[in-house]
Amino acid sequence: MSFELVILFLAGFFGGVLNSIAGGGSFITFPALIFVGIPPITANATNTFASCAGYMSGTYAFRKEIAQHKDQLVRIVTISLIGGILGAWLLLQTPETVFEEAIPWLLLFATVLFIFGGQINAGLKRLASRHRHASSIGGILLSLLLLGVATYGGFFNAGLGIISLSYLALAGYTNINAMNGLKLLVSSSVSLIAIILFIYNDVIAWYEGTIVLCGTLAGGYVAAHVSRKLPQQQVRNFVIVASIATTLYFFFDVYAG
Repeated sequence: MSFELVILFLAGFFGGVLNSIAGGGSFITFPALIFVGIPPITANATNTFASCAGYMSGTYAFRKEIAQHKDQLVRIVTISLIGGILGAWLLLQTPETVFEEAIPWLLLFATVLFIFGGQINAGLKRLASRHRHASSIGGILLSLLLLGVATYGGFFNAGLGIISLSYLALAGYTNINAMNGLKLLVSSSVSLIAIILFIYNDVIAWYEGTIVLCGTLAGGYVAAHVSRKLPQQQVRNFVIVASIATTLYFFFDVYAG
């Protein structure tokens, strides 16, 4: 038990550091929860619980930037809550074996988004700049896209921030601080409503999740003090290597193990 405690705390710590500097902390925390013997769906729900505090603290830190878009907040939060509960419900309806087989593909999707997210967002920004005066149909499509983003986040937390940034770029947002704040607002809303459903269905491993949560908070605190000293591109490269290795491991474990 003490060995598992150390593994989970360290996973949370380094996940918190990565989330604060480059993103991608779930590539460490989610596999760690499975490694200590937690079933995949419970591990996914627990990872959402452990990540939520970081989303909320980040949202508070960007509160001024978020307030600049107050006319959009009700729509963003409402759609995020609807999508979050829909995604969590879909997760709970998914058989454990089916979800286990889907894990490598979900991780692959999140990995590709992490690696190419910058290029995707740049392309979407160019597209958005050409269509600033979107029609009402465009607004409806953007709302449906946000619903899809939130549903994905309720179903599988890894990669949610990157997908949210892609949505915000397509929606025409250009200020990176505001985009980060709104991204965290979406992540917080999705996670909170999903956690409520997970609690109701008793699928959160509270002990293990709390250990990861404590590690995440500690890692985020340390990262806030040392982030300027760390070369972010090297940290990002580490996340890319870790995400590819994790994805390959799960493909091998599920399909060749």
